[in-house]
Amino acid sequence: MKIHEYQAKALLAAAGAAVPRGEIATTADEALAHFDNLGGEPVVLKAQIHAGGRGKGHFEGSGQPWGGVKYVAQRADVHPVAEVMFTHRLVTKQTGPAGQPVSKVLVQMAVDIEREIYLGMVLDRSLGLPVLMACAEGGVDIEEVAAQSPEKIIKVPVPPEFGLQPFQARRLAYDLGFVGEQVAQAEQIMLALAQVYLSKDCSLAEINPLVVSKQGQVLVLDAKMNFDDNALYRHPDIQAMRDEAEEDPAELQAARANLSFVSMGGNIGCLVNGAGLAMATMDIINFHGGEPANFLDVGGGVTAEGAAEAFRIILADPKVKSIFVNIFGGIAKCDLIASALVAAGRQVGFRVPVIVRLEGTNVEQARAILAGVRDELPMIRVAAGLTEAAQMAVAAAKAG
Repeated sequence: MKIHEYQAKALLAAAGAAVPRGEIATTADEALAHFDNLGGEPVVLKAQIHAGGRGKGHFEGSGQPWGGVKYVAQRADVHPVAEVMFTHRLVTKQTGPAGQPVSKVLVQMAVDIEREIYLGMVLDRSLGLPVLMACAEGGVDIEEVAAQSPEKIIKVPVPPEFGLQPFQARRLAYDLGFVGEQVAQAEQIMLALAQVYLSKDCSLAEINPLVVSKQGQVLVLDAKMNFDDNALYRHPDIQAMRDEAEEDPAELQAARANLSFVSMGGNIGCLVNGAGLAMATMDIINFHGGEPANFLDVGGGVTAEGAAEAFRIILADPKVKSIFVNIFGGIAKCDLIASALVAAGRQVGFRVPVIVRLEGTNVEQARAILAGVRDELPMIRVAAGLTEAAQMAVAAAKAG
């Protein structure tokens, strides 16, 4: 689960990090009122969407050269800038060409920046530990720095049973070039970042940039956080921050049905039981020249209701030209799965070829069930093996 920048900053501020004053607006009129509440000083208007690269993006059809992060010094400019943000879709590298609508804008006090630093926490699977990552060259080009000069990224392992220790944060602050009173300020922000990451079950927590102002203050200028969905039951406060308007409707529908679903860009729908088998299914589709439209794992206990909902989700994508059902019958036997597929076909109706590959317990009974509905459900086509199934799915998609 993702949250907005302003929500991530609120969590960091509650943990003791220094964050510039700011207020969230849902209309241009509110943005203007917040400008006045903040003292009429220069502000930055920041569009709140679940995508990066906002500052380098653009508002489709607005005719404006600026993106989702706009410095505004004059009161007269606040309302028209906010109006553009609320009435046009913001397009960035991460949103795709369609862009995303903006429903919230952060009105934040402007900071006179001296330098920018990157901080982030993520799980390092090779170490089996969370690591605090830092780079003295933060800002919008951090991805390029990491790709071209990975030696500039400093990593500090953080054992979860102890958390980040003050001496680790202090040493890292010196390594990043902080001096004087800045060291203690940077240390406090690092400790706050680690505390939030560990206590809230984050999968990613970033501060980019962490800035030093020309007045010598160390401040969190931007923040991003993702959370482990499997741990959300422990954090009702985080669940309350969820903005479903920012999420893929199909993925939300799948989550409510206890299905694991991720939209992709191809035209071959995938319905599989097991995450590993789903990855292998997508690989073999690519190997034979096709492109998967989704990752959909129905789990080990496939039911007729779950299968029907899975097909509804897949078929809601107009790009899908065929569906590859790749099931290994173990916990749920093949004949039960075949019956669920037939029930789903009767409920949903298949508008594209559905290529079925079944293996496992009671596979012969399952094939007999599917053969018995050949006239009733002609779009169901049973393959003898994995390779044949993948080839059939790719051919059907290409035939349209």
